Amino acid sequence: MARNNRKLVPESRQMLDQMKYEIAAEFGIHIGGSAGVGSMDAEFGDELGSISGQGAYSGWGHVTSRENGSIGGEMTKRLVRSAESSAAGLKL
Repeated sequence: MARNNRKLVPESRQMLDQMKYEIAAEFGIHIGGSAGVGSMDAEFGDELGSISGQGAYSGWGHVTSRENGSIGGEMTKRLVRSAESSAAGLKL
């Protein structure tokens, strides 16, 4: 079965990536990064204390399936909560 990871709103990608890194930081999940690259990994890597002095990049490869699932689950909860709030504001 083919996977369809295409975003319905491509402009949302940056917001979703930011949310993913923020939730990982809140959960204390260490995501690596390389300083000076300007990626979101570098932005949050220093906060998480996972940038090594030798410029090694660990990325998401070391994160367990359970940790990834908890990040995705929290993203879903927050997105649903936001949509419900928006919908509640539209109803008369």
